Amino acid sequence: MVLDGATQTTLAILAGCGLDLLLGDPHRVYHPVRLIGLLIRGLEGELRAVFPHNKEGERIAGSFLAVLVPSVTGAVCWLLLSLAARAGTAVHFLVMTLMCYSLLAGRALSDESMKVYRKLKEGDLEGAREAVSMIVGRDTRELTEEGVTKAAVETVAENTSDGVVAPLMFLAIGGPAAGWMYKAVNTMDSMVGYRNDRYRYFGTTAARLDDVLNFIPSRLSGIFMVLCANAAGLDSRNAWRIFRRDRYRHASPNSAQTEAAMAGALRIQLAGDASYFGKVVKKPTLGDPIRKVEAEDIRRANRLMFLSVLPAVVVLLGMRTWILKAI
Repeated sequence: MVLDGATQTTLAILAGCGLDLLLGDPHRVYHPVRLIGLLIRGLEGELRAVFPHNKEGERIAGSFLAVLVPSVTGAVCWLLLSLAARAGTAVHFLVMTLMCYSLLAGRALSDESMKVYRKLKEGDLEGAREAVSMIVGRDTRELTEEGVTKAAVETVAENTSDGVVAPLMFLAIGGPAAGWMYKAVNTMDSMVGYRNDRYRYFGTTAARLDDVLNFIPSRLSGIFMVLCANAAGLDSRNAWRIFRRDRYRHASPNSAQTEAAMAGALRIQLAGDASYFGKVVKKPTLGDPIRKVEAEDIRRANRLMFLSVLPAVVVLLGMRTWILKAI
């Protein structure tokens, strides 16, 4: 049986989800995100050399970066898929599957956060601080056991959207090329989207673009968390209450969507002040301290993350199938 292109793409997305769940990131392989990072660093240097070193010049340079990085990434994906299609249907499907697989980060997120969990259970706070420093952007050297746990839970919550649901949505919309263009923007934001002296103006467009692309996925992720909380053995009613109350209590319009739902489901308080590059940043708290934060919350957060991804796959690919049939 010969499958049409749209059906092949849908099956490749499902296969990519399965591979991510089973295998996680292929650590022995040079990940494509690293190549995007090299592109960002290279273009940053070139653009800074071309435009004036003032507020206006940096904003223009950053805007060019925000256009060039996803454009180049999408073009490379399209070229690779075109070459694969010439080699035959099987090769094309394999390349699409690998692109989808390497784009998703659910298993990797779980694996890395569980390293923090295991260090905490062993009583190795220094090791837990080091492990959590690999998955968060804040300073971790002075974090308490509770602070380390909260940092791990928060990154699981936020990356349920950034690392799984958002890529799935863009894969469903436009296949691997669209998915990787999203990933390019998300990577760019993680590298230059800071409000510090170096990136305050240069990273503005990248940060705003990332906010726009994550607007819908973050809200879908928060809703899926609320709906799946009971199935994860957590508090769905409180998740809904805190999600509605606290989901905008963050400088980003998106980050608190999933963190609020997670805090409510776990019945703990997340967020609050954090240190970045040696400076304390004031942040509001999310959720109510109904009970004390404990290391086991990392395991619970991962369980909710995986359960929340299931309806995301069904809804997003279901909508993709329905829309393709309609047109």
